[in-house]
Amino acid sequence: MTPALLRHRLQRQGIATPVADSVAATVRHLAAMQAQDYAASLFAIGLRTSGATLATVEAAIARGEIVRTWPMRGTLHWLAREDVRWMVALMAPRVQAANAARIARDHGLDEHTLARCRRAIEAALSHGRPVMRGDLYAQLDAIGVDSGGQRGLQVLGWMAHEGLICQGPREGRQPTFVWLDAWIPAAATLSREEALHRLALRYLQGHAPASAADLAWWSGLTQKDAKLALESASSSLLRETHAGDVLWHAAALPAARAARSIHLLPAFDEYLIGYRDRSPVVADEQLRRVIGINGLVNPTVIVDGRVVGTWKRDADARGHVRIAPFRPLAEKERLGIGKAAARLARFLGAPAPVAS
Repeated sequence: MTPALLRHRLQRQGIATPVADSVAATVRHLAAMQAQDYAASLFAIGLRTSGATLATVEAAIARGEIVRTWPMRGTLHWLAREDVRWMVALMAPRVQAANAARIARDHGLDEHTLARCRRAIEAALSHGRPVMRGDLYAQLDAIGVDSGGQRGLQVLGWMAHEGLICQGPREGRQPTFVWLDAWIPAAATLSREEALHRLALRYLQGHAPASAADLAWWSGLTQKDAKLALESASSSLLRETHAGDVLWHAAALPAARAARSIHLLPAFDEYLIGYRDRSPVVADEQLRRVIGINGLVNPTVIVDGRVVGTWKRDADARGHVRIAPFRPLAEKERLGIGKAAARLARFLGAPAPVAS
């Protein structure tokens, strides 16, 4: 992928310049944002939102403007409130179909047992207030479904894939859950064709340029469905062939403000996770240093659209940012990393850190 296409992707992603002035608008622009690492995901939203702080993002969560749930790939994502129902309805059934036999075999969660769990969870949540995960596990234990051995989490994940529950605001470090009908307003049901059409437009709005294979990976849908989605929206899209692959573009971007070229991206950021093909942004010989064999995706240092190292922030009060570069860094690049570290500190409301 050429430098120009990478710059376009950075702009689409809201990394080069913030994409919105509100948390909900940022998440809506990206359609869905990876959220399995909670703290990292808050910064992913914040760095794309003008003037956002940790408190800004957490307030949007508390108001239910953005929602953390399992819409696709069996993985937690942030969605704008109005997108939860149609995205879960479109993409979650494929995850359920792939996992039904496994959770019945490994966890004893057959249809009859899940029906009992469903009734218990509804009784605990239908009042509309957030309930801590541990309290829901206690409800399962009370009906004779042992929540240990990951069984409780499997139940809650299944209920979320059914569109019955989602996560609510955290209480301290602990997640809570809410009954979806009591937390999110009702919405018109989309046909599958309408949902695929919308998905293509929304994915490219925040991720273009991208291929059908990228959309299939990101959504967890089949290649056939991804191609169908893109073709259904093709009258609103542009396409070009690059290195033998068809890349799709959404409508033209608005004129950008002065763009930054050096960034500290959090773990599991959409810039890496949102595409099947990571080779445009990270060299093959460095990929294992970015994405471990356990699937964990490290925080990355981005210069001109490509990964040049990883980073981590010390847990102490000073919040020292430590860089592990893949190559020698120029003085200008180190200065840019320092500015990116200062942006992280402002988001966290922490003292300005030192990057090294």
